[in-house]
Amino acid sequence: MSETLLNGAACKPSAPPKSSGLMKLNSYVLALRPWSLSASLMPTLLGATIAYKYPGASDFNYITLLLTLFTVVSVHGAGNLVNTYFDYVKGIDNRKSDDRILVDHILTKDEVVSLGALLYFAGCVGFVMLAALSPAKMEHLALVYFGGLSSSFLYTGGIGLKYIALGDVLILIIFGPISVLFAFMSQTGRVEWATMYYAIPLALNTEAILHSNNTRDSDADKKVGIVTLAILIGHTASHVLYAFLLFTPYIMFMVASLKYSKWFMLPLVTLPHAFRIEKQFRSADMHSIPKKTAKLNLFLGVLYVLACSLVPVLPYITQR
Repeated sequence: MSETLLNGAACKPSAPPKSSGLMKLNSYVLALRPWSLSASLMPTLLGATIAYKYPGASDFNYITLLLTLFTVVSVHGAGNLVNTYFDYVKGIDNRKSDDRILVDHILTKDEVVSLGALLYFAGCVGFVMLAALSPAKMEHLALVYFGGLSSSFLYTGGIGLKYIALGDVLILIIFGPISVLFAFMSQTGRVEWATMYYAIPLALNTEAILHSNNTRDSDADKKVGIVTLAILIGHTASHVLYAFLLFTPYIMFMVASLKYSKWFMLPLVTLPHAFRIEKQFRSADMHSIPKKTAKLNLFLGVLYVLACSLVPVLPYITQR
């Protein structure tokens, strides 16, 4: 950010400097890692889509959907800031790190902490409003919400599950079953365990983002003494696991399209892109893999949600 300012810019009155307020706003947005937010947006939209097609459910409420999205994204953004803060103070982020917010002093530690606290507060406000509208029991909705909120903090804060090779398990649960169930429950007031089945493809693809990031950073992580799954299993096994996480959802879509509806073939449009990313992973050119996997996650999620909205019957949901 600051490196892009030219030394002589102040001497050119014809080119006034960019508003400091706007630059600060851009820095805050950058700190949220907007490219990663699809990991929470897609399962939330999936859960809402399943609720829309659920038989016997009350009328679908779009205000509830907006509040659910606001709540989930606020908590996800806060979790990203917690990750930025603790990675920096523990010495994990350095000059070669992908996250530059604190390394390059784009924001101060206090600003990151304040923004994270504000987003957690916003998420709680959204949850209170959501609970007032939702037909779900308050205690059920609160259990899922605060489970997700505490997990977003404990990923790197507190005991730091990421640093003891438990972050992968947490991501699989939070950015899959929990997000889908939360959105579904907010609309219907019901707990339907069949939603877990629909969460699996998105959960695996989201875990591929994290695993590629940990594989890329494994050497740096070793030096500071933290342990991730990528470090434990080594690069070769990490590639096998990444391929499994990347391609298993496509196998599930193909089986569903053959057994239930051709609409489930829609996400297969992204398969060539998945092959290209896997080939780059195999060549050990890891720098851009996490962001490319996150981009794939967005397009895959959109097509998956669209497929679920178009199929005449959702297995295990609208048909028993």
